[in-house]
Amino acid sequence: MALQPIATTQNGSRTAHPVPVVLNGRPLEPNRRIPLNLDWVDQVRVNTSAVERRVATHVARRTVKKDTQAAWLLRAIACMDLTTLSGDDSADRVRRLCAKARNPLQRSLVEALGIEELHLTVGAVCVYHAFVETAVKALEGSGIPVAAVSAGFPAGLNPLAERVAEIHRSVEAGAQEIDIVITRAHVFNGEWQALYDEIAAFKEACGPHAHLKSILGTGDLMTLRNVARASWVAMMAGADFIKTSTGKESVNATLPVSLVMVRALRDYAERTGYAVGFKPAGGIRTARQSLDWLALMKDELGRSWLEPSLFRFGASGMLADIERQLEHHVTGRYSAAYRHPIA
Repeated sequence: MALQPIATTQNGSRTAHPVPVVLNGRPLEPNRRIPLNLDWVDQVRVNTSAVERRVATHVARRTVKKDTQAAWLLRAIACMDLTTLSGDDSADRVRRLCAKARNPLQRSLVEALGIEELHLTVGAVCVYHAFVETAVKALEGSGIPVAAVSAGFPAGLNPLAERVAEIHRSVEAGAQEIDIVITRAHVFNGEWQALYDEIAAFKEACGPHAHLKSILGTGDLMTLRNVARASWVAMMAGADFIKTSTGKESVNATLPVSLVMVRALRDYAERTGYAVGFKPAGGIRTARQSLDWLALMKDELGRSWLEPSLFRFGASGMLADIERQLEHHVTGRYSAAYRHPIA
């Protein structure tokens, strides 16, 4: 798989879908809100044993090697939301992260790989609202969007009006993507209309240009069926992406949960003709893990879901390991981790 340049508009921003989105030969459109269909939600069933068997066979397959592996790792970088969401974040840290987002690989490694013409960058930079303006300024002219975690992240328990207002402020500050977290109690209680209305309000607050990523907090949802039902409701409410986790739960992105969400996304696309993106986040730290998730997207959804417009990793620590693996590909030696700082 060769890495293709990321399409941009004339003003430098990423296009909604840089390549035609196709599933099983059928062209798809970007997602839009549709009425809540409770029959679809009630019909959701998940065979946990079958999910576990599918994942076990997936990770047991022989992995890609050499040049092909390097190409897949470059794709992982292009689909990465480089993120800092720590209590000790500062403007200087965010600026350093943005510099890394512009140039995720050392110049010498880019030249050794012969990929200068790709102008490789990450998919987005994800920060708290307080640092949106800092990130927007640091990324000016790069085409890299800024994603802001919002809506009472990570608990999602602030009053709805406050969460909606926070989204408005982030969009006004220049955020092009908004990562919100749902009220998990709506899922536990089967309050699907309330969950739908909440996500629809968040999508409305994003306006016509910002994309909405709905974080389900899958580590809190207890069952795979709950995960699948929440995915369906979020998509019907207009989410542009469904995302596994905040990264703050005790259990974050796992392959079984991801498979369930991806299958829901595929079924939704087949029923509606709308394409929704997917973002696993939390706990993905190694280059090998990135290959597992990329292969899952390719197997289940096809080539269209290997673009940053439809797939993102919520990970930062993974970048250093990918850089080490690419350096090994070039030199035959593993470098020390401290040679590849993030921020």
